[in-house]
Amino acid sequence: MTLLLLEALGALLIFIFIVWWTMFSGRPKGELPPQEETPADKKDPPQS
Repeated sequence: MTLLLLEALGALLIFIFIVWWTMFSGRPKGELPPQEETPADKKDPPQS
């Protein structure tokens, strides 16, 4: 029974590590930089 729990814990730790690695690898400080709006991105409101 103990071996089964250790295997489940190991699988969970590997899963968490894989998720963390795919989310944050290669990003400075772990987050994406904020995107700045350019005038071309802003759209005029619809006129009625």
